[in-house]
Amino acid sequence: MKILSRRSFLAFAAATASTPLLAKAPTPLPTYADREEAQRFIDEMVAKHGFSQRELETVFARAQFQPAILRAMTPSAPGQRSWERYRSNAVNPDRIAAGLEFCARNTDALARAAGEFGVPEEIVVGIIGVETIYGRNTGGWRVIDALSTLAFDYPRRADFFRGELEEFLLAARESNLDVLALRGSYAGAMGIPQFMPASYRRYAVDFDGDGRRDLFASHHDAIGSVANFLREHGWARGEPVASPARVDGYAWRSLADGGILPAHRVADLADAGVVLDAPADPETRAVLIELDTPNAPSALWVGFPNFYALTRYNRSSFYAIAVLELGNAVRAARPASARQATSRS
Repeated sequence: MKILSRRSFLAFAAATASTPLLAKAPTPLPTYADREEAQRFIDEMVAKHGFSQRELETVFARAQFQPAILRAMTPSAPGQRSWERYRSNAVNPDRIAAGLEFCARNTDALARAAGEFGVPEEIVVGIIGVETIYGRNTGGWRVIDALSTLAFDYPRRADFFRGELEEFLLAARESNLDVLALRGSYAGAMGIPQFMPASYRRYAVDFDGDGRRDLFASHHDAIGSVANFLREHGWARGEPVASPARVDGYAWRSLADGGILPAHRVADLADAGVVLDAPADPETRAVLIELDTPNAPSALWVGFPNFYALTRYNRSSFYAIAVLELGNAVRAARPASARQATSRS
């Protein structure tokens, strides 16, 4: 079997795609099973984890290169990101209504997760709402295609995605899942909470007690798993997440450096002219967050250590604040009896 390099693989695929129909049968496209780097990966999985060589070669013979995934991974150009646009997509009446329905159907699981893991219900609700609109949109890409494309044809983060491909195959074997049938995001995130495979293996929990960790169909497992993920990433029970802020003067600009790590004291921010909407201990570690919208004033927030824990789920300040705002909006719209139960948990 001739092993094709990545360059020849892509060139062959492009050339074949533009070839007109011929009288004779077309030459089959090369597959990932024909790729030298994929073959090395298969050999490693066999030696390291005892997989069947034949089964993995069958899987990678059916895995498909997806150029659209590479395009989707291209970062937005500077100046194209807009907090107002991002927020309107994540926090809107339709998503809030879906959140209310989700809460009504999962009241007990949300309260139990808050009590067991120390993560407020509205944070779990915000994450699942932003990720998949409560399971309505979990992604249409085959996970094996997404992870193979990114592991072998996305050099910028190839090591990371090869690790996730390894974790995906292990997770599928452990849970007896069909690797060729599972679908998720273009980056390989899966299920109701959009866990990457490594997170699925490490942080997913059986929260409905049926003996399985099922993030594809079980809302209870998704709720418990999100709360467990945050606790394991440093969430502190009862501590604040973030506060809207106002600024005076210009000294604050040197502190709004685009970072997400709480590297300053609240007192340091106050000295630079930052005024929080809610009081906070002056010694608490904090980060100043500037959410830009082209041709409009920025939104300013101050994030605390629980904000940083939230960014372990997605390393975007846009994402973390959207989660917070959606969760709070759903909580405010819930019946008073449900809000009181939440406050007691």
